[in-house]
Amino acid sequence: MYKRVLRQVREKIRTRRYVMTLHAEEEMNNDGLTIFDVERAILNGEIVERQEAQHTGEWKYPVVGQAIDGRSVVVVGKVSVTGRLVIITVYLED
Repeated sequence: MYKRVLRQVREKIRTRRYVMTLHAEEEMNNDGLTIFDVERAILNGEIVERQEAQHTGEWKYPVVGQAIDGRSVVVVGKVSVTGRLVIITVYLED
């Protein structure tokens, strides 16, 4: 459903045009994930919905994919005004 956005997000991962928030890094570490797990989840995952941020009105996209070890990971990101992908949070899917 969000094929264009997913292509754009994947291209930003491939070209290293992304940043992670401190919150995303903390959540990634808390769940025992690495940046390679996050990248893989985006590269093999699918966008499950589009969410509007309450305060800014910006769109953010949860991508559900697999970590290197096969665990299901959710990566929530948005494309910033600078054109970079901002990874907002990362967590294991229950």
